[in-house]
Amino acid sequence: MTTTVPAAGPTPTPTPTPGPVAVPVSGAGSAATAVPGGGLGGFDRLLEAVVGERAAAVRNVPATLTCFTDHFPRHPVLPGVLLLESMAALARTAAGPGTWRLAAVRGVRFKHFVGPGDQVHLTVEVSAHGPHRTECRATARAGGRVVATARVLALVSDETTREGTA
Repeated sequence: MTTTVPAAGPTPTPTPTPGPVAVPVSGAGSAATAVPGGGLGGFDRLLEAVVGERAAAVRNVPATLTCFTDHFPRHPVLPGVLLLESMAALARTAAGPGTWRLAAVRGVRFKHFVGPGDQVHLTVEVSAHGPHRTECRATARAGGRVVATARVLALVSDETTREGTA
């Protein structure tokens, strides 16, 4: 059973469907949907989401981000951790409804700088999906080239009992 995820809104409501369902949210004749949290972490527009399979989004990098004043004054660069948070936010969207938290990150590579005015295209592919754990691969592209990759973004459901707790 696959669950569709609305592009934006407070809490997604699960809708059972017979198989994987693509949820296109932009394109000809439809308005792009803004995603809350698109400021520092997250993304600005969800392009596609197929729960348990893949998701794609866009993150715009405005010159007004406060991190650019210190990172770095003469050559502003988006901190890699903010790019990683955007990938993780998209992975949570691909994982489906529920509360997912990032448990592990492996194989992260930052290949090129992302600066003010760049538009980053994020893609996430789910490599393993279960009710309590999901693993994804993520890629970030800007200006037609790959700027960052993550080999594994491991998410766990918040309903999963944490080690050392009851």
